[in-house]
Amino acid sequence: MDTVIMLFTRDLRVHDNPALAAACERARRVVPLFVFDDALLARSPNRTRFLLDALDDLRAELRRRGGGLVLRRGDPAVETARLARETGADAVFLADDVSPYARRRLARLEELCGAEGAEVVGHPGLTVVPPGEVTPAGGDHYKVFTPYWRAWSATSWRAAVPPPKRVPLSDPPADKATLDDIAAAFAKDTSPKLAKGGERRGRARVRAWLDDHLADYDGVHDALAADGTSRLSPHLRFGCVSPLELAAGALRRPDGEPYARQLAWRDFHHQVTAAFPEIGTRDYRPRGGGWHDDADALEAWREGRTGLPIVDAGMRQLLREGRMHNRARMITASFLTRDLKVDWREGLAHFDRWLVDGDLADNAGNWQWVAGTGNNPRPDRVLNPLRQAARFDPRGEYVRRYVPELADVPDPHRPWRLPPDERGGIDYPPPVIEPPAGR
Repeated sequence: MDTVIMLFTRDLRVHDNPALAAACERARRVVPLFVFDDALLARSPNRTRFLLDALDDLRAELRRRGGGLVLRRGDPAVETARLARETGADAVFLADDVSPYARRRLARLEELCGAEGAEVVGHPGLTVVPPGEVTPAGGDHYKVFTPYWRAWSATSWRAAVPPPKRVPLSDPPADKATLDDIAAAFAKDTSPKLAKGGERRGRARVRAWLDDHLADYDGVHDALAADGTSRLSPHLRFGCVSPLELAAGALRRPDGEPYARQLAWRDFHHQVTAAFPEIGTRDYRPRGGGWHDDADALEAWREGRTGLPIVDAGMRQLLREGRMHNRARMITASFLTRDLKVDWREGLAHFDRWLVDGDLADNAGNWQWVAGTGNNPRPDRVLNPLRQAARFDPRGEYVRRYVPELADVPDPHRPWRLPPDERGGIDYPPPVIEPPAGR
């Protein structure tokens, strides 16, 4: 081929990027492209800020290899087809994806780029095992995780591809968008402690995680105060690191299987979403509705003012950092859907606004799992918030970290037990619901 457009989407890296490697191998000229879609940018300032960091880093990596990154703004299919016309591109390479948005984008790309004589070619890379590659007998996807995990563990994975030594781009097309302009328009009001994005930072974190912390993961990953998780989920969400390289790196170490299992969960949700694209809007397993409309309780939950300290700590971590410990995600989601009986879609929308790692497959899949409408084999399971607190934050350190008004309370998980004369000096609300007996 003479010219190929490499359309970056959620694969913002040069290491183990099959679409980029194939473009550089097969074409004389490679035009890397990223298109800003206002509809996506407006959903989450946190993700937009992380995205801009990642694109700045990606552009530097491409330039070191003789290439560059063309930035456009608008409908991705329209802008890609326009660039195909400008450059006379023979093909557009991109990573496969499973969301309804990605499916619509692909259909439009095939229509508009095809009209310009450019073939659209998808490549793996967003998951360890591509959705649809592992299927059960007589079905299109696994509905329960454990058999999927067994199949995932037994399948042969593709080989990771090295970064291209050179990205051949002569006479680069002009940008029609800038990182600064996008930041000014869409990256305001972000979480104050938001992590920075980019392949360089992501790969450094992978090395530190695998070398120094992986061995302790199985014993501490649920301990809220220890925060013994990798914090790699935003880098995986934007493809700043390769999930395949991360999983392979974990499994090469003797204590790596529990962490690799979490990456399999990510793949599991993607294969569910590939089979059920409405995962973010419709019950995977209908439970007959029965949700309670309580605007005040919902707002208290969003703000971390429910009066249940373990719930409020998680919600405040989300607002402060754009992330939340995975155990806290389960506790806060269970409280909203099981105790307050608020529709899981309300919680999903709030998480989508703030989570820097917000990804439709994982976010919606986990919300439906907790709410009892998804792939949980025990759909009636309810997480008791106080028992969860006692088990995973026994000394109250996590609560004291994120709910500082309870820092000096002897039992920060049950402030309502304080004598009445001691409650007045604490600016913390009473519980929005009566704490259930026996909890």
